[in-house]
Amino acid sequence: MSLQPTLAVVEATRFRAHDPAYHDYVQLLVGNVIAEARSHGWNVTRLAADRGAEGLLAAAGDADGIVIVGGEDIHPGFYGGETGYANESRHLPVADGAQIALVRAAIERRIPLLGICRGLQIVNVALGGTLLQDLGDEAGHVNRGVPIPQVLTTHAVHPERESRLAGLLGTGPVDVRSAHHQAVDALGADLVVTARSHDGHVEAIEHRDAPLLAVQWHPEDVAAPAGQLTALLAGLREAHTSRTARTAAA
Repeated sequence: MSLQPTLAVVEATRFRAHDPAYHDYVQLLVGNVIAEARSHGWNVTRLAADRGAEGLLAAAGDADGIVIVGGEDIHPGFYGGETGYANESRHLPVADGAQIALVRAAIERRIPLLGICRGLQIVNVALGGTLLQDLGDEAGHVNRGVPIPQVLTTHAVHPERESRLAGLLGTGPVDVRSAHHQAVDALGADLVVTARSHDGHVEAIEHRDAPLLAVQWHPEDVAAPAGQLTALLAGLREAHTSRTARTAAA
């Protein structure tokens, strides 16, 4: 076994030629996750989910940790919804299905997983949850009508005491950088809400048993509070260390 644990950073797609500004911004955010992880000893592999479930599971199934990053809306067909809602983005159903399969495999194998923004929604949908399809332009979770680098807004979230999240970021309130127009509606099986925003929307979830934590915001944004991404990745590393110790003792 390598002394350097492997981390699969999984995005929906690497190709967004239809929207160069959005593509460039996503590359910046994903690059920040990769750079921070590498600086803390992870051997990082970057993977795109639009390769399909079989390819993604083959590439990421043996990773020591997984991060599912942000991106487009999940196709409503995966959670019993309909298309045609306000502010609907393009959909990548192959990537959706692959990431859903990866979440389920990670839970089964107890692979530590961190979800970021879309990653939280993928986790919820993978476990049978649903989504509020649009929070409305006045909800304060995303800026509209501005250049892509300015879409993120800052607001507070309130971690639940005794949660893994509170152990990493404190009991709050915690300022976060946010750019989402959807949110958790019905909660998926075996998930618990561990943070809500100023208006009550779900901002973090954890699995009751598996080493899974997901946040609805972007700790990797350049304007995020210092140390926030570091703390969440440290939690992933701690979960990997615990899993390795349990395996060795078995």
